[in-house]
Amino acid sequence: MSGRLQVLLAAMLFSTAGVVVKATVLTSWQIAGFRSAVAAVFLLLVARFPLRPTWRTLSVGLFIAVTFITFIVANKQTTAAHAVFLQAAAPLYLVLLGPWLLAERVHARDIPFLCVVFVGLGLLFAGTVTPSATAPNPAFGNIIGAVSGVTWALVLAGVRLISRAEGLKGAMAATFYGNVFAFLLCAPVAFPVRAAGPIDWAVIAYLGCFQLALAYVLLTRGIGKLPALEAALLLLLEPALNPLWTFLVHGETPGIVGSIGGGLVLVATTARALRPQGVER
Repeated sequence: MSGRLQVLLAAMLFSTAGVVVKATVLTSWQIAGFRSAVAAVFLLLVARFPLRPTWRTLSVGLFIAVTFITFIVANKQTTAAHAVFLQAAAPLYLVLLGPWLLAERVHARDIPFLCVVFVGLGLLFAGTVTPSATAPNPAFGNIIGAVSGVTWALVLAGVRLISRAEGLKGAMAATFYGNVFAFLLCAPVAFPVRAAGPIDWAVIAYLGCFQLALAYVLLTRGIGKLPALEAALLLLLEPALNPLWTFLVHGETPGIVGSIGGGLVLVATTARALRPQGVER
């Protein structure tokens, strides 16, 4: 399976997070912690990687954990569209960090696309979202979503570095330890569990096994074959589908201004991904 196809399949699984997270009464900390616990067990059973960690796997694993937690918190507090579009700005941060972290230089032809992404982010924050049952604190959720976007960019860069230095198994180990860290960070505030029923535990099982673990198996296998920026752009299938699923199931919308902002982020990054690479000078 090609690297691009693996990354696209991962994006499809990632896109189901918002609609599923909003279908459970569990708290953000419970969802993030228990989801990662299930994912860690899943990875132990289906993936092969060294259990003995390196400084790279532990460092990237910590950023993975923070990304997992902040994304769940953002989804519970603001609309799924805002959460995923704010995280989809990762290419902007990758371009800014790439020269230092990956020695991948910025090309002048990328600047117009990145400017549009920046404008889109501004509109996402400027748009007013009325609090609702599925988005009780949009302003706070947007801030956490922006943090998740930065850490997501660091994850993509870190997994790329590990893939170069330690190969696929190293990247998979970082994902495993990221899930372990996420569970440990959430555990102190995740217990006790009250009012959880069969649907809630089914949500956790799906999120842990498929939406997270399987998606990351595909992502870590695919991203090592691609530049980090290209992988981040291919993952834009997630923000294209995530708001759609949430609207169809929960009737949730991000508002006009937020929709325009998210659209700008998606259009700019998609155009950049589809642009012929050519020869850069």
